[in-house]
Amino acid sequence: MKTSTAIPELTAAEAAALIQNGNTIGFSGFTPAGAAKAVPSAIAKRAMAEHEAGRPFKVGVVTGASTGDSLDGELARADAVAWRTPYQSDKYLRRSINAGKTHFFDMHLSMLPQNVRYGFLGPIQFAVIEACDVSPDGDIVLTTSVGATPTFCHVAEKIIIEINDHHPKALRGLHDIYEPLDPPHRKAINVNACSDRIGSDVLKVDPSKIVGIVRTSLPDETGGFKAPDETTLQIGENVARFLANEFKIGRIPPEFLPIQSGVGNIANAVLGAIGKHPDIPAFEMYSEVIQDSVIDLIKEGCIKFASATSLTLSPPRLAEVYESLEFFKERMLLRPQEISNHPEVVRRLGIISINTAIELDIFGNVNSTHVMGKDLMNGIGGSGDFTRNAFISIFTCPSVAKGGAISTIVPLVSHLDHSEHSVQVVITDQGIADLRNKDPHERALAIIENCANPEYREDLHHYLESVKEGHTPQSLALAYSMHQAYLKNGDMRTVNWTDCGCAESSNS
Repeated sequence: MKTSTAIPELTAAEAAALIQNGNTIGFSGFTPAGAAKAVPSAIAKRAMAEHEAGRPFKVGVVTGASTGDSLDGELARADAVAWRTPYQSDKYLRRSINAGKTHFFDMHLSMLPQNVRYGFLGPIQFAVIEACDVSPDGDIVLTTSVGATPTFCHVAEKIIIEINDHHPKALRGLHDIYEPLDPPHRKAINVNACSDRIGSDVLKVDPSKIVGIVRTSLPDETGGFKAPDETTLQIGENVARFLANEFKIGRIPPEFLPIQSGVGNIANAVLGAIGKHPDIPAFEMYSEVIQDSVIDLIKEGCIKFASATSLTLSPPRLAEVYESLEFFKERMLLRPQEISNHPEVVRRLGIISINTAIELDIFGNVNSTHVMGKDLMNGIGGSGDFTRNAFISIFTCPSVAKGGAISTIVPLVSHLDHSEHSVQVVITDQGIADLRNKDPHERALAIIENCANPEYREDLHHYLESVKEGHTPQSLALAYSMHQAYLKNGDMRTVNWTDCGCAESSNS
């Protein structure tokens, strides 16, 4: 492949100069993997210059999911983000969102591309994407993620491409680019196995839309993973033990089932534990993200195939993949997030979903996005896409946070992302609560006894026993007493049920 000489080569600053105040930009990236870097950084510099000159300059930012510091971080620090969707994980952007300076709306990641195509987000003026190659005919080889990049390129009025030679052109063949038709013409998505390919190995665009190429050599801004600690190791062991037992008693078929796992240190530890459990056979993954532990498990033969939308690896692991690229291209692929997270495919394949909660309540409701009910952490991401459609849906979290000052198991979640109707199994470092076929009172007892930290079990039992009537034993007067104790004293263990009016709670 050769880069078309008809496409002008620009500096990052020249590309940024094409962006106008009020534009909406679709950026590549799903996690920092494959995210545009040089152009958004230049847009941030331009925004600061415009602000210093007394002129407004903010843009709408749409991506596949979270990105790296060169995108979300620099734009947030430059106060250049008018609104943002569907997900983020940057501390500076989070600060701006929680301060009300940046408008943010959360969205299921499988729905983002179709909502863009439907026009629900308004016009997209620019797609700014990262690739490792582009042909004169507009065949683009993406790098370490697909995300929503195909949709951004097809919908946007203009395309700017960062050609990043940090990633080899030999990545061609790793991707499976497929966009469904929109209603009423949509057809079934023909993915019947994790390894099925249904699209193209390149992203095909109209070359006349490409207004410039910016050459870079920038690594993905992915960090490493923390070494598993006692808590994450125990969570991983509990998940593996649960799945091994489900397999042993025949509720998981002999072929086993594909695994979906969320992003982060807990997810990495959980996958490692599943892969190493002697009673769990080699399995496949159908997930959003391929993390470090997946690479080890592929090499060891514990994972037979991995399908995702992002290759989110620490730099040493990514280098390892590139050194043996042909080996890994036979064992994994990257799809658009619309397909990697698609409810139809998730249900058809029988995915076992494993996601992480910020807090859970004793009835099985999950908060995965907000702290103390009001401050956004990251977003719902793809957890809902998988949870609602999984063969078995599992949520994990440590039993306590902040050195024990916060119980992650509470009477009522302070923000609801996944209701009790979607959550089948809760697993913490303390143990496993299987919520299937249990009424609200039975779920509460299972979660308190098996998943809550011992320091909080008495309080949670006290709360449960104080409510005498109702199908769901919930007290509107007392439900947030533990949260209130933390906000007042910095420690949920300081809750005083007498002061909360526990004696009168039976009629709440």
